[in-house]
Amino acid sequence: MPHSSTPDQSGSLTVLVYSDDRTIREQVRLAIGRRPAPDLPEVELLECATQAQVLHELEVGGVAACVLDGEAVPAGGMGVCRQAKDEIYDCPPVLVLIGRPQDAWLATWSRADAAVPHPIDPVELDETLATLLRDFARRPAVTA
Repeated sequence: MPHSSTPDQSGSLTVLVYSDDRTIREQVRLAIGRRPAPDLPEVELLECATQAQVLHELEVGGVAACVLDGEAVPAGGMGVCRQAKDEIYDCPPVLVLIGRPQDAWLATWSRADAAVPHPIDPVELDETLATLLRDFARRPAVTA
C-alpha cells in the first residue's frame, strides 16, 4: 500500500528519512517533530537504514519528500539521491544532509533539491523541508 504523498484521511504527509545511523535518524525525527511548519499537515516519518529499503519505499510510492544522510555508509545519501532521481518515476523532492557546507556542490551533482549541513540545525532543517513540501504540494498530479 502506498504511503501518503498528499494528505491522507488523517491529514498527514509521509517523509522518508535515510541514514545507516539511528542517532542521525533520531536527530532528524526530533528536529522535524510532528510538522515542519504551522501551515503544513502533520508528517509521518518513514525511517530507512539501507539503500535497498529507500528505493523500495520510493517504488511503492506515496512519499512526499526525502531526507537523506550524505554521510551514510556504505551508500551515501548523495549517491542514493542520484540513483533515485535517475530510476524513480516522479521522484519526490530530496533534502540531503551534508558533512560540511563546502560539500554543497556534491549535493548539486546528486540532483538533490536542497542541502543542509551537519550538525543538524532544527530550524534550518524544518524551514528547508517545509519549502520542499510546499513545492511538492503545488506540483501537478502525475499519472503513470
